[in-house]
Amino acid sequence: MPKSKISDSTNRVRELFECALEIPSGQTQDAYLDAECGTDSVLRSEVQSLLRLHSQSNDFLSNTVAGDAISSLEGVLGSTIDRYRILELLGTGGFGEVYRAEQIEPIHREVALKIIKPGMGSREIIARFEAERQALALMDHPNIARVFDAGTTASGRPYFVMELARGLPITRFCDENRLSITERIRLFQKVCRGVQHAHQKGIIHRDLKPSNIVVTRDDAEAEPIPKIIDFGIAKSLQGKLTDATLVSRQATLMGTPAYMSPEQINLGSENLDTRSDIYSLGVILYELLAGTRPIETDEANGANFSEAQRLVCEVEPPRPSVRVKTLGESQETVARLRVTEPLTLSRTLRHDLDWIVMKAIEKDRARRYQGAGELADDIGRYLLLQPVLAGPPTQSYRLGKFVRRHRAGVLATSVAVIALIGGLTASLVGFRQAVAQQRITDQARTRAQEMVDYIMDDLQPQLRMIGRHGSMVGSTGAAVRYFEQLPP
Repeated sequence: MPKSKISDSTNRVRELFECALEIPSGQTQDAYLDAECGTDSVLRSEVQSLLRLHSQSNDFLSNTVAGDAISSLEGVLGSTIDRYRILELLGTGGFGEVYRAEQIEPIHREVALKIIKPGMGSREIIARFEAERQALALMDHPNIARVFDAGTTASGRPYFVMELARGLPITRFCDENRLSITERIRLFQKVCRGVQHAHQKGIIHRDLKPSNIVVTRDDAEAEPIPKIIDFGIAKSLQGKLTDATLVSRQATLMGTPAYMSPEQINLGSENLDTRSDIYSLGVILYELLAGTRPIETDEANGANFSEAQRLVCEVEPPRPSVRVKTLGESQETVARLRVTEPLTLSRTLRHDLDWIVMKAIEKDRARRYQGAGELADDIGRYLLLQPVLAGPPTQSYRLGKFVRRHRAGVLATSVAVIALIGGLTASLVGFRQAVAQQRITDQARTRAQEMVDYIMDDLQPQLRMIGRHGSMVGSTGAAVRYFEQLPP
């Protein structure tokens, strides 16, 4: 075989191998290889052999493919890269390794140093690494890890130095610290602001998930601060981040299936916009509130990629308030980690939070929030007891929110109105009682007058007879005066 063909074949194997490393193992990788290798069984076999070797060791064993020197972890720890001393391996991804390092000069501080893996020397991998470095350099936000420095080692491996975000993934942090629902959404709102900043800089993260949102806190009393990390597969909306940036292939799956939007999991990476990140944020919020993802299956993690695609694209998940009722034995645990009871948790999530989450994870991206800032603002409205944009615009709903938001004023006004009504009622009762009493008095006076008239009429003959006798005049006059003094 001509040397040029051997070289082309080797480069193709290396290219497929390096891209497959960024994809979750299982049938997710199989789907990728199906699309890339087609009927070329030899090419597929060579790539799969390298993947098996890689899975058996943390060292990169593709010396034949990459043509670079193999360096072990033991050889890295304790070594110095420029002015940074490597102390500890923090994590490793498809093409990069992140270490805790100590900056020696001009100041002493601990930092995170991300360096490309030994052997990952293809143009595409280096371009992605440079793109991540440039994406982070563009941003300056308290909820995004900052870049301090960048360079290249003597062996030609690019690296960059960023803020050391020591903490826990956001879901684990909330559970271990038993944050309430309100505390969780306040924390999540900060994440939305960070994502909004990235979008304003023209950067789509494309891999938002709990492990890429690390929550730090200086001490137990300090305010927790979420930090968005790992922009390794970020995409620029404003052209290339660097001159070396390569266009991602249409069929290349990038991201984590369980948090992917329908348009992303359908391998349509070229058509993605910021609303794909909104969907991922909605899945994270769902998990923070309900303790589970909207699509909680092994398929979503790559065990059966085609089924994961179907679920994400076609199945409508239940609202969070409904989902917590179906958690079975874990329902008590989920509620306890949120400092509440199962029934109370469901009631808390009902309506506003349900609406916010379901709007964020709409299948149709035109129906989602159109920006992370819009999602953050709606969360702010919920916290302020204002009507949320995701809710139905009914008058009764808005009136209910008004009453909750101005509870004290409404209560005071209600007391005043009740007192006024009570006063008016008392006055009306008193008036009616006075009228009734006056009626009784008038009736008594009328009966008395009728009695007097009756007596006078009955005594008239006797009085006339007595008038004829002079000796009885004084008595008659007295009698007359007596009756005249009676009240009318």
